[in-house]
Amino acid sequence: MKKFDIPAHYKSSIISQIKELRKNEDPRKKDFKPTRLDFGPVVFLIARHFGFCYGVENAIEIAYRTINENPGKRIFLLSEMIHNPHVNEDLNSRGIKFIMDNYGKQFIPWNEINSDDIVIIPAFGTTIEIENLLKEKGIDTVKYNTTCPFVEKVWNRAESIGKEDYTIIIHGKHKHEETRATFSHSTLNSPSVIVRDIEETRFLCKIISGEFPTDRFYQFFRGKYSNEFNVEKDLIKVGVVNQTTMLASETEAIADLIRQTMIEKFGLGNIKKHFADTRDTLCYATNDNQSATLGLMNEKADLAIVVGGYNSSNTSHLVELLEDKFPTYFVSEADKIISDSRILHYDLSTHSERITENFLPLNRPVVIAVTSGASCPDSIVDDVLNKLIGFFENSADVKEVLRSLQ
Repeated sequence: MKKFDIPAHYKSSIISQIKELRKNEDPRKKDFKPTRLDFGPVVFLIARHFGFCYGVENAIEIAYRTINENPGKRIFLLSEMIHNPHVNEDLNSRGIKFIMDNYGKQFIPWNEINSDDIVIIPAFGTTIEIENLLKEKGIDTVKYNTTCPFVEKVWNRAESIGKEDYTIIIHGKHKHEETRATFSHSTLNSPSVIVRDIEETRFLCKIISGEFPTDRFYQFFRGKYSNEFNVEKDLIKVGVVNQTTMLASETEAIADLIRQTMIEKFGLGNIKKHFADTRDTLCYATNDNQSATLGLMNEKADLAIVVGGYNSSNTSHLVELLEDKFPTYFVSEADKIISDSRILHYDLSTHSERITENFLPLNRPVVIAVTSGASCPDSIVDDVLNKLIGFFENSADVKEVLRSLQ
């Protein structure tokens, strides 16, 4: 796989060694057991896969190269490069300005941007409408386009089955940049509708089966279907694609439920005429990170810590998985770990930070499962590990522990 030129401050001394060791031991990625780092009074179980994926590294390389090669030029990002506050703050400190927020709210009016400016398209991609607007302004939409190739793979698959008259069902969060971009691209070739989860899919299946009247579709999915969507004719042939950061297992469950509904309505012998197999659009990094998180859940641990941006979809799904097994704390950086008894962490249920007291148990050794999102620099995970190690007296030296893994 291609090696990217990533700024040194995103690299790590601890995690990089672990990843290199595991890659050499398991090049085909078949072993999802975590790496065990035993410091004596504290033990870390480090997930097999986490951190920057191919698409994120590609986007970061292009962004920093653009800054270095264009001194004095105005450089803009359509929205956040990736969903990590440290990366976006660093880019902002280097002069890059954001045109809009994650939900499309405009910070900088389009009339203030001209052909002399550079506009970077983020890893999530963008809509056809915005891409055309940039082209009309004479702005290069190719050289500074960091759209993840796995997102583009979803668009290509949607285009392919759309041209065969299949309606596209998108599993995603309808306000998320990537899902908005995918929806924009898919509607060029076919009717499209967005489902958030398995519950919304069950509702859709009741529309397909005729259990619910068609008018309920337009009410329930308001703002989530393409113009002139016709329930009577547009839910006869369907295919499922996803926002690449969603839970892969849920995308598969959604596809399976829709497929079974089509079988019940049209018969197993006719299924290929009514349901397109699109499992090949699932993102490898999302799959690997989620499989590695399941590997963590097979272990015994006192708690789990997940590191990443609070608005990161793929990171929040890792938190959801781990919460089923361990007390789990979602932090954006080491400073959120205030002391050996207090941690400020993000609560997915309330969408806000809260403090938990006495988060570290009194037993020794304390076993902590650790992972991070695909947009989180390894250096931040290093900071978290070092902060936690510092709370335990008589901990082994980091270099010695890493040496013991060889």
